Amino acid sequence: MNTLPNRTTLTGESILVLDFGSQYAQLIARRVREQNVFCEIVRNDISADRVLELNPKGLILSGGPSSVYESQAPQCDPKIFQLGLPVLGICYGMQLVCQALGSNIDAGTAREYGRISLHISPGTNPLFANISEQTTVWMSHGDQVLNLGKEFVSLGTTPTCPFAAVKHQTLPVYGLQFHPEVTHTPDGSTILHNFLHLVCQCQGNWKMDSFAETTIEGIKEKVGNRRVICGLSGGVDSAVTAALLDRAIGKQLICILVDNGLLRQGEVELVTDTFNQHFKTDLHVSDAAERFLKALDSVVDPQEKRRIIGHSFIDVFREEAEPYRDAEFLAQGTLYPDVIESGASADGPAATIKLHHNVGGLPEELGLTLVEPLRDLFKDEVRRLGSRLGLPDEMIWRHPFPGPGLAVRCLGAVTRDRLERLRLADAIVIEEIRRAKLYRQTSQVFAVLLPVQSVGVMGDARTYSEVIAIRAVETEDFMTADWVRLPYEVLAVISSRIINEVPDTSRVVYDISSKPPATIEWE
Repeated sequence: MNTLPNRTTLTGESILVLDFGSQYAQLIARRVREQNVFCEIVRNDISADRVLELNPKGLILSGGPSSVYESQAPQCDPKIFQLGLPVLGICYGMQLVCQALGSNIDAGTAREYGRISLHISPGTNPLFANISEQTTVWMSHGDQVLNLGKEFVSLGTTPTCPFAAVKHQTLPVYGLQFHPEVTHTPDGSTILHNFLHLVCQCQGNWKMDSFAETTIEGIKEKVGNRRVICGLSGGVDSAVTAALLDRAIGKQLICILVDNGLLRQGEVELVTDTFNQHFKTDLHVSDAAERFLKALDSVVDPQEKRRIIGHSFIDVFREEAEPYRDAEFLAQGTLYPDVIESGASADGPAATIKLHHNVGGLPEELGLTLVEPLRDLFKDEVRRLGSRLGLPDEMIWRHPFPGPGLAVRCLGAVTRDRLERLRLADAIVIEEIRRAKLYRQTSQVFAVLLPVQSVGVMGDARTYSEVIAIRAVETEDFMTADWVRLPYEVLAVISSRIINEVPDTSRVVYDISSKPPATIEWE
């Protein structure tokens, strides 16, 4: 149960993104929020009546992998086009809009993938205000509108797509066959700005300063003089959650850090020192490393690791919280992507991706009411909020770390010896990335210990040791990611140090896989 103010009370205006299975749905929402307009992702079949209840300023229909003419293709409530709200359909969303309002959709004579030159039709259409007649856009489609019909007019064309941008003759309904949300469309931000501010008439009230003030007041109102327990992990999400609560209720806050033995090198000391410098409340550290290692003994399946760690965490946290029987609330650093991926929003797309997850489980076990002050925010917004709350850059810009910790990066059996080797290798990687001033230029960098042995030669002796893999990615949303082209000299130093300083290691490899098809983490 979320106890904080609804986002409509925070902003007074919002945009809904109807998700048709696009990998870019979260990216669309983030791009909208960059325009200081709150945006929420909802299920594609949300009813028109529910849309009216949410009272958005406009709707964006996302792309998707299906073809609109297929029998099982995802659809939307056709009544949403009768609400009088501005609508922007992107890729599949455009095809759906056009089909619903009288156009013909089919497989195109030519597929378009990648950067394409778009010619914008002359005129004064607000969607393309302040954009030159010739611009570059990012396409990713096989189907397209073949017969526009009488209800729409064309706003833009490409060499192989005559209806790359369209507008309905009488309704505030627009369609784009290309993706304005990706950086490969240089004028994409301007197009979204025009839709939000010129078409939807949004004022742009979604700002971190007002969010912080309103959220702090909401915490005070809901919590009153009762106590709140907050779990710290060392990451920016839990730190910002604690900072908001500290501002709101001070010594009524109880913070607990569970040391599961799966944390990064120096993690407990860093969290403790930072906490003592920036917070007025007490921090309780539970040393549960032996307990977790025992539970993980001989377990190699990654999903089983996550399950065991999740259950063990609940047990330890429950024991640590037992003395505070007067506490009535549990604070968690749940973010908006967590809510989406767990299917925890009644209006959002239904999906359960992660077994070890912030959303659910613990509040019920403890009999506490959940406080999630960040559940409407993306990671970049959390970082901006943390900066406004005065948290140090070292904490705000720390690379993400998985909930199950090093266990998911220690492929195969999780033992104390293997964890120590992985922890040391990971520390070397981070140290050298910082030394090369690449930490802020990368999104996530870490080491992985593989259950693969290879022959090596050290001195005059042959070795047969495990392999360390290095992973470095850059990403804006963590839904997609590309591997970082680290300088060879940096990789050379990392490799040399790991081989020389990490016991039983004679080979280092570099992961050059993008997401998709790979994931960011190894498991």
